[in-house]
Amino acid sequence: MIIRISGHDFHYECDNLCRVFFPNEKIKISYGSDGEDAKTVETVYDGETVGVNAVIDGLSRGYSESAAPDKAELITARLIFRALSEITGYTPPWGVLTGVRPSKLMLRLISLYGRERAEAYFRDDLLVSPRKTELAVTVAANEQKIISLSRPESFSLYISIPFCPSRCSYCSFVSHSITSPNAKKLYPGYISRLADEIALTGGYAKKNGLRLESVYFGGGTPGILGAQDLDRLQTAIEENFVTGSLREYTVEMGRPDTITAEKLDMLRRHGVDRISINPQTFNRKTLEAIGRKHTEEQAVEAYRLARTFDFRCINMDLIAGLPGETADDFRLSLETALELSPENITVHSLALKRSSSLNQSGARVESGIEAGKMLDYSYGALTGAGYIPYYMYRQSKCVGNLENTGWCKPGTEGLYNVYMMEECHTVLAAGAGGVTKLCEPGGTYVERIFNYKYPYEYISGFDEIIRRKAGIDEFYSRKGVK
Repeated sequence: MIIRISGHDFHYECDNLCRVFFPNEKIKISYGSDGEDAKTVETVYDGETVGVNAVIDGLSRGYSESAAPDKAELITARLIFRALSEITGYTPPWGVLTGVRPSKLMLRLISLYGRERAEAYFRDDLLVSPRKTELAVTVAANEQKIISLSRPESFSLYISIPFCPSRCSYCSFVSHSITSPNAKKLYPGYISRLADEIALTGGYAKKNGLRLESVYFGGGTPGILGAQDLDRLQTAIEENFVTGSLREYTVEMGRPDTITAEKLDMLRRHGVDRISINPQTFNRKTLEAIGRKHTEEQAVEAYRLARTFDFRCINMDLIAGLPGETADDFRLSLETALELSPENITVHSLALKRSSSLNQSGARVESGIEAGKMLDYSYGALTGAGYIPYYMYRQSKCVGNLENTGWCKPGTEGLYNVYMMEECHTVLAAGAGGVTKLCEPGGTYVERIFNYKYPYEYISGFDEIIRRKAGIDEFYSRKGVK
């Protein structure tokens, strides 16, 4: 696909919007007339008028509209949206809004202009559907309650476990299958270095007077850890951080087939009060197709086992838009989850990432129409069952430009999810792929410290990890914590 641009530099927004309609296309930006393609979008701005002409496989639509310079980018996006919606027959419910944090934008607009004007801007200017506008408003209000709990000195701790039982076909995270010889070789050294980094990070937190609000083990699949390694890492946290201020302690166990009574007992001994068990679907054929080694029965059994250990909250993840699944398949999965009645249900939309095996095998992102039906059903079913949406984000190359939404029974919101997504306080990260986000107390400035992505780099380059971590001190010496 070619996007031809003349008289403006809105290439980023034009590219993102065209990907909403054509996520499987390789898109080329052209500032001239070079190249031919069956899918072409031409955009022109002469300082007074925006013009858009789209030709898609022989079908064409062209529109123009006067536009002041400060409105030209938005109007260009709206004209592209109009043309491509008419040609394809698909009207993306998020309109021209392509950012990853719709609720964060809604929060900012409400604070500036009030709810009524913010909603009108979403619907009328950004062309967001009434249902998605309502979702953004509701999530924004629920997020604000959580954000208000954060203090200038607050922070959360993220622990990265980049290993899995096997790699899912849609996954692009930096994770290694624990069954591979290389991963087995790296694993012991990784756990040792991770414990060292936890100790180092705790020292910086204490030195700068930071207040620990939440701990989150993510991955990968933290459930891959044995009980002894869970004990070692959690003991390292207790020995090096002041944990008396903790509001929540989460371990994303992940795969149902990694969950045992011994591990669950160890988590409760260390005060973990939230876990996530992620079936993704209860359709056996789909589980096999995406590379999951567990069955739907194992997911149910793992959940029921976890219930005997009195966790305050259990989350279950489902994915809308998995290959080959219909709206009826998704409905049955959601109904199964609702029968189990976990405190949290997170509904993701499939994102086909470049490095995933699904993408590399030539799979294509399906139409957003079917996935949209799945999300519409989940909205009604979860609301009807007493769940509320409390956080939301989106990803690139996501089916239909749709969203991921965390739903919860009131009072069981996952605080870390909001703290991390809305960047309202610092997140100190330990482990391969971890990104420390240093948030200015009471401000909007965010500084990042990146760990090496891969376990072998993390282990061999640990001296560099130590050097980078000194940036925590440097940041707080400049910003101060009052």
